[in-house]
Amino acid sequence: MSDLAALVVALPIFGSLVAFLAALVRSKSGWPVAVAATAAQLAVTVTLAVRAFGEGTITYVVGGFEAPYGIELVVDGLTGTMLVLIAAVSLGVLAYARRAGPRSNPFYAVFMLLVAGLTGMSVTADLFNMYVFLEITGLSAYALVASGDRGRSAVAALKYLLVGTVGASLFLLGVGYAYIDTGTLNMADLAVKLAANGYTATLTQTAFALIVVGLFIKVAVFPLHTWQPDAYAGAPDTVSGLISALVSTVAAYALLRVVFTVFGTAFLDANPFAHALLVGGAIISILLGSLLAVSQSEVKRMLAYSSVSQFGLIVAAISIGNVTALTGAAVHLVGHAIMKGGLFLTAGLVATETGARSVDEYEGLVKRSPVGAGVFGVLAVAMVGVPPTIGFAGKWYIAVGAAEAGSWTLLAVIVGSTLLTLAYFARLVERMFFREPTADLEPAVERADGALPDGGDLGGSDPGSASLGMYAAVVAAAVLAVALGFAVFGYGDVLQSTIEALLS
Repeated sequence: MSDLAALVVALPIFGSLVAFLAALVRSKSGWPVAVAATAAQLAVTVTLAVRAFGEGTITYVVGGFEAPYGIELVVDGLTGTMLVLIAAVSLGVLAYARRAGPRSNPFYAVFMLLVAGLTGMSVTADLFNMYVFLEITGLSAYALVASGDRGRSAVAALKYLLVGTVGASLFLLGVGYAYIDTGTLNMADLAVKLAANGYTATLTQTAFALIVVGLFIKVAVFPLHTWQPDAYAGAPDTVSGLISALVSTVAAYALLRVVFTVFGTAFLDANPFAHALLVGGAIISILLGSLLAVSQSEVKRMLAYSSVSQFGLIVAAISIGNVTALTGAAVHLVGHAIMKGGLFLTAGLVATETGARSVDEYEGLVKRSPVGAGVFGVLAVAMVGVPPTIGFAGKWYIAVGAAEAGSWTLLAVIVGSTLLTLAYFARLVERMFFREPTADLEPAVERADGALPDGGDLGGSDPGSASLGMYAAVVAAAVLAVALGFAVFGYGDVLQSTIEALLS
């Protein structure tokens, strides 16, 4: 048992409280508090991940009550990966946010509350506790999306709230049915009792359907994705980068964890409809998400629909359910968080420097924003899945897993998705590097109060200038997208025992 598992959740909650109260002493003091709390959390998560990979699974029961009665926190190699990802991405986004804004203490307090919710969802081994953190994550995300000063942000947040509430409610109903069926909420205990009661029991089947559909909404699986394009496009650029990198990523991880920890492969084998639900959601999301991305004229909406397709790959890996495919799911979750978060932040940097926000306005971008165009190009290539990037590694593992399982339809869809991804990123790359600038645009203009029109904040700097932190965040994303591609196969070997234990 290790207290670090509890500390990793407590740190961002404490940081949120301090950031909020610090406003009573000094306004706009939330950023250093958030950075300190997130840096400490990163140190703790790295320690936990190293121990989980080296020593095995780490557990902690809140309040000293023994499982399954107490709320259990569990950190294995897969959980440790997610915890490090959440802390590292959050710290990177904070570097970007120092100048890009919003900059109020309440914003950073909610920012840290979102980090706490995501961390709790990853580390908990109690199904109802997962729902609690799911709601904390959702409420924080709604508030962050609404933090822009435009009406578009408020409308996007309201839509996100309405659809997200439906997803959380369905998840809670599923938890309720599982509890009625077994009398327990601990995931490991649930797995034992569900197996004893029979996988074809109506309550068990209903619980699975409700939980999965509820998480499908949070992941943004087509056609339950309708909140995502508006939320990503309508939020301030800092928020778009954070939620695109982490919110659906952690929801997809929760889906993977619940399907295999609570229900297991035996449940999927005994219930063809459950397997069909996962396969159907994967295929539709991969294909239609890509087709909708191709048709978009606004860059942030194109990236949002791209995420619908990319998370379809994660659902495909879950439906395949072998070691290779689930290793690919873990790799792709990490890769997507870095690549897509980096793309949204880069889109914000480009808009700050040049005012460009549509596909056509990216013409000749390399001459107006060379760093922005270069980083966007590298991340776009990684998203397509060109070797040796992490985007290639994740898709390779999932495709090989599909071949091992004989899922030829899924394999064809996965290969086809690469071509569709190339279609919508290629037109941007062609405009950025092979056309002359034609759009008569102005950099984002600072208002009298120091805020950008999209809810960002230049902090009194010259309009159209990007900070060192903004450049550092996007360049780091591009470097990681390539560098992690070289390390990922070694990581897959280390993760194998964790995946095997998950499937056993």
